[in-house]
Order: sequence, then structure tokens, then C-alpha cells
Amino acid sequence: MSAPEEGTAPESDMSLWDIRVVVDRIEGRSVCGMRPGDWCEVTESSRLRIPEGGHFCLYALQAALPLIPAKQRDLPAGDWLERDNEVACPDPEERLIMRIERTRRVDLRADDLT
Repeated sequence: MSAPEEGTAPESDMSLWDIRVVVDRIEGRSVCGMRPGDWCEVTESSRLRIPEGGHFCLYALQAALPLIPAKQRDLPAGDWLERDNEVACPDPEERLIMRIERTRRVDLRADDLT
């Protein structure tokens, strides 16, 4: 990335991954109505997207949310979070397992975020 001209903002100064959270499997009884393959995405750092007509359980999603900021960034190869990508819904009866996937890299300006 080349340096911007004086007095102009850079086109982008950071790169993050868009994230998809996918229901991988349900090892118990499904009580939230989700099925394997259901998904939601976090795009452009903080936008939540759910397929039209679909839904994603809020309680399942809250289990994945703390990991998303780290998964949006490149991590050292030896970091456990670089290797692990599964998270479980907190409902012990359901035992719903989700997979966190990186889908595409997006260049962003930090000034546009917070």
C-alpha cells in the first residue's frame, strides 16, 4: 500500500476477514429450530447478515461473538485460535456445534469504523 498524499486519508489502513458462522451439527435435540447448514455472517467488521427467510438463534450466536474479533484478523500459525474453529451453543440439551469460517478479506479504513 503506498503512502497517501499529504492532507488525504488513506484508501484503507487495515484488512479484516468477513466471518461466517455455520451450524455444523446438532448432537442433542434441536429446540431453536436451526439445522446443520444454517448460517449468519459478520461482514465489513460489524454488519450482521442472515439469509432472507432464515434465522439464527441469538443464544447460539452469543457463544461465537467473543471469538469473532480475533478470527477477523490474521493470527500466528501456532495460535490456538488460528487452528480451532468450533464453538458450542450454551444449551446443554441441544449440543449445537457451530463452525467459524473466514470468507473474504476486506480492506477498511479505521476512521470509518469507530
